[in-house]
Amino acid sequence: MSKNHTFYQFIALLGVVIGLLLMIPLTAMQFTDKVVWTLSDFVIASTLLFATGLTYKLITRNSDKTAYSVAIGFALFTGLFLIWVNGAVGIIGSEDNPINLLYFGVIFVGIIGAFIARFKPEGMTQTMLVMALAQVLVAAVALIGGFYQSPPSTVFHIIGVNGFFIILFVASALLFRYSTHKNSAISEE
Repeated sequence: MSKNHTFYQFIALLGVVIGLLLMIPLTAMQFTDKVVWTLSDFVIASTLLFATGLTYKLITRNSDKTAYSVAIGFALFTGLFLIWVNGAVGIIGSEDNPINLLYFGVIFVGIIGAFIARFKPEGMTQTMLVMALAQVLVAAVALIGGFYQSPPSTVFHIIGVNGFFIILFVASALLFRYSTHKNSAISEE
């Protein structure tokens, strides 16, 4: 089977999975008033999911290293999750609090770092650590600047949620580091 055929199969499968995932909020909307998605919510969600899946496939399609593929998947999931949470409910206050726009800077740091690193595990390790640091800086700006008070978020909430994402970025860095060492061990054999 050709690589192009496999790639198109992946795209088709990705579309089906995204369609099934989006059936969850669509179905929930039929039974409760607590789930209210607009057409733009569905478009944004499908775009984010498709872009993440496509990015994963494009980066990993020439790699046969499982550890590297897992590291890329974890990094992309963490970035997607940060965007999703921030867009849906906001991390500091509500999603309307302008301080939340700084989290897109964390994602931008990751994108720029990934291209500078050429998606190599060593450089991706550093990129994920810089993203963790950027996450720390956003939380520090929010806390020191008092941006969390309107609408209100507690200091514990800001530290907890940002700490969670910091841990995810550090875990991603460790996965890339592991894939580097795993690749070194395989090449020595």
